Amino acid sequence: MADRFANRVSDSMARSLNHHRAGAGEPLVLIHGIGSSWRAWLPVMRALEARHEVFAIDLPGFGDSPPLGEGVRPTVPALVDAVEGQLDELGLERPHLAGNSLGGWVALELARRGRARSATGVSPAGMWTPREAAYARGQLKLAYAATRRLRPHARAVTRTAAGRTGVFSLVSSRPWQLDPAQACHALEAIGGSETFLETLELSTTDRAWGLDEIGVPVTIAWGSRDRLLLPRQGPRFVRMIPGSELRPLAGAGHVPMWDDADLVTRTILDRTARAA
Repeated sequence: MADRFANRVSDSMARSLNHHRAGAGEPLVLIHGIGSSWRAWLPVMRALEARHEVFAIDLPGFGDSPPLGEGVRPTVPALVDAVEGQLDELGLERPHLAGNSLGGWVALELARRGRARSATGVSPAGMWTPREAAYARGQLKLAYAATRRLRPHARAVTRTAAGRTGVFSLVSSRPWQLDPAQACHALEAIGGSETFLETLELSTTDRAWGLDEIGVPVTIAWGSRDRLLLPRQGPRFVRMIPGSELRPLAGAGHVPMWDDADLVTRTILDRTARAA
């Protein structure tokens, strides 16, 4: 399996990734999920920035980051390469990492490469059965098609609790409570990505491997009301990663930062503090 991750960032992939940077302290890198952007972390940013210098990255082809270089497909190994290249550019040898969904998978792969001081996977992707992967792929294809149609009307749709519920009930347990401005950004992000479908296809036909090689502290956190990646996937990560811990996030959905920001903040800061 090591061959999948053997190559470092090629010249064609070495493009700077858009990122938000703020705060002071040990560096903490945040990595969002598919179809999202660094803004997914906004509900927890201020509290994290009080303890860490935070770098919230847009993955290639999402948010304001350019896609990977010409001819480079957005496989999980390629995304990990790109983020690792960004860590090099920022001078971050072994930051704390936290990632949600696809970003959680990327964070754990970076930890496997020795590029993390600690890692928190928040409902990370990659430890699915073929049936679970097919379910996630199907649900996200439907969500993408809907947001493409709604994107021209994003502001109007997300202004109402009913609109937010209709768009985000797959990933949030309390979508009606979402901040309208953040919901608008989120709808525009997923609907505006031209690499979404290819990234989705390549990631959901792959699986996380080799995580037993991780040698840093890891927390796997999972929303108890995750409707996209079912909570039963969490223990599979813990069984594979030596010394890792499973933290249930009671009442939260797939993007738990949106549902219980305080709980997610405490979970991440508990991990980074114990790894300091």
